[in-house]
Amino acid sequence: MVVAHCRGSPQARLVARSAGEARLRGFLTRWVLDSRMMVGMRKEPKPSPTESPLLFEVDPEPAEETLTALGGIPLVVQAFRSLGLPRSVREQVRVKERQRGYDEATLVESFVILNAAGGECLDDFERLRQDPGLAEMVGHELPSPAAARQFLYAFHEDGKIEEAKQRRLPGEVAYIPEEAPALEGLGRVNRDLVQRFGERLPEQRTATVDQDATIIESHKREALPTYEGSRGYQPMLAVWAETGLVLADQFRDGNVPAQMAPLEVAKRAFAALPKTLREFYYRGDSACHESNLLNWLRDEKRPGGPEGKIGFAISARMSEALHVAIEAVSEEAWQPYGEPDGEEIRECAEVPFVPSEKSEKKDLQPLRYVALRIRKKQGELFEDGSRVRPFAVLTNRWELTAARLIEWHREKAGTIELVHGVIKNELGGGVVPSKYFGANAAWLRLAVISHNVLVALKRLALPAALLTARPKRLRFLILNTPGRLVHHARRLILRLAAAAEWITVYREGLRLLPLGT
Repeated sequence: MVVAHCRGSPQARLVARSAGEARLRGFLTRWVLDSRMMVGMRKEPKPSPTESPLLFEVDPEPAEETLTALGGIPLVVQAFRSLGLPRSVREQVRVKERQRGYDEATLVESFVILNAAGGECLDDFERLRQDPGLAEMVGHELPSPAAARQFLYAFHEDGKIEEAKQRRLPGEVAYIPEEAPALEGLGRVNRDLVQRFGERLPEQRTATVDQDATIIESHKREALPTYEGSRGYQPMLAVWAETGLVLADQFRDGNVPAQMAPLEVAKRAFAALPKTLREFYYRGDSACHESNLLNWLRDEKRPGGPEGKIGFAISARMSEALHVAIEAVSEEAWQPYGEPDGEEIRECAEVPFVPSEKSEKKDLQPLRYVALRIRKKQGELFEDGSRVRPFAVLTNRWELTAARLIEWHREKAGTIELVHGVIKNELGGGVVPSKYFGANAAWLRLAVISHNVLVALKRLALPAALLTARPKRLRFLILNTPGRLVHHARRLILRLAAAAEWITVYREGLRLLPLGT
């Protein structure tokens, strides 16, 4: 007997609910089965190429073709020769006693190649000699490490060291030796480089000379302690800020104070500048706050330098009298300096101050002193317990506001300190190769010449986008371009493994660096 239930009865609702639950269970069962099928059908992710082994084998036999890993180095060589440096070396540097072996110009050019290629020690010459195409491209073999070392030794004279020691006054420890004739000649080569560069840029009429010393750490027994406590050397450089060229360098022992005889480097720097320049400026840190240098800069008929005004700004040594004068400046005179800082208050002001040093000439116009003071906000103290950190700049430039003068003076950090970093960290200047002072001085000067050749290459022959490129960038883009050398119809042809646009840059660079007749 079939019993009919009313639609709204409890029995009818129970039956409907059971049927709904059955349908839900069926749906869930189908979903789970479909999901399992989809998992089985899903494609496995493609493995990354980085998880695979390298897809080649290394042939134990050297390539029979003439290949090079340094296809861009001839651009550096072309710049070296285009600036007339082989002739300058031949005229200025005489170290050989016999006519066999490498001549001086070939050796100097080889050191430039070493620095440009990234070498940082004499043994790296051996690696360059193993490049089968390099010698063919530049027209000569590179010297062995032993031959390069002997060349550096020729710049050292023990007698110059002894003479410098004898000239010391009682109580003095540090000394700066005179340069051997060969080393002086190498300095004149750099001067000639700057002169030839200036001839190519006659529109450049202004020169700002930035001067500063830097520390080259060394663990050699002959290296002396520096003011930072480490052992090493402390050479001084002067840079032409508008171009980045190093005008002068002086190698010094680590214990030589930076404020010792800075005038000699300044004179060399201004003497190296092209004769086409019309405006001259000078910037230095507190090591350059030295009476002989100051009096020379202020003298418009200065011996050994350009006539006329040299506008300068030099960090003042903070004497007790200057400190008192800064503290006496009224609060109303201090003006905000620089961009707002979340932790410090920076202000600048004119400081009425006349130094009492007897060495300062009284017949010259008084110098202008501008102070910068830095304070912590909320009256906090600095690490040394002081509330205020005062700095001062002395200058003969009255046309600039106090804030603009400090800003202009601080711009030297982007020139001289940048060049220090390049020569020490991206060229070979940061690793001295010898126990002999003169050999190390020559090594640094050769790094300076290499730096200047690269600067000239960028400014005279490469696209404007590479004007600020450092050596490592030039190596990445141009100098380390591989190539194959092909002999065809009595010609040597270099085929570069590079995009067409970079080959065009290369060819145009060679065209813009003609050799002198």
